[in-house]
Amino acid sequence: MKKAVLNFVVMTVALFVMASCGQNSGKKANQEAENTEVMTKADTVAADERGYIVKVGDMVPQFDLHLLDGTKVPVSSLKGKVVMLQFTASWCGVCRKEMPFIEKDIWLKLKENPDFALYGIDLKEDAETTAKFAEMIPVTYPLTLDLEGKTFELFCAKGAGVTRNIILDREGKIIMLTRLFDEAEFNTMVETINAELAK
Repeated sequence: MKKAVLNFVVMTVALFVMASCGQNSGKKANQEAENTEVMTKADTVAADERGYIVKVGDMVPQFDLHLLDGTKVPVSSLKGKVVMLQFTASWCGVCRKEMPFIEKDIWLKLKENPDFALYGIDLKEDAETTAKFAEMIPVTYPLTLDLEGKTFELFCAKGAGVTRNIILDREGKIIMLTRLFDEAEFNTMVETINAELAK
């Protein structure tokens, strides 16, 4: 009789432990599934037809601009200015075509304006390559580094092309996005910057 009771108690305890483990592993599996879902959503934001994952009206994502001398400029520190961010690369033929116009029609005309900031962001190239690129074009506005393409991927889908400009208002809101070099779009961008500075 005692043996039967002992067996019953052992079986009951074993079943309880197994049930508890099952619940915990179920919770763990559910948690892992939720984490995977969150990760997938972050990695697969739908891009528009031009490869952007941001849109006009969005606030600029927070990141640091990495100058060639090692200085970091948080984009948040530019609040209060009209800002132009230009994504470029030395191997990009369209970038090479557009950059002299940025230099001549935007930078040289506005660089003394304390309410304006322009930064080129060189995609996946080191400081030496980027400095030589600036000299070769030539441009005098500051080029910054995006060594791993992390900054680019805050704005664009992985694998999207460069030659892009992003214009921010004084609050850090995106007010214009360009792609490639289209003369009419470029002229509209110049007008947009000047109109925003006049406010």
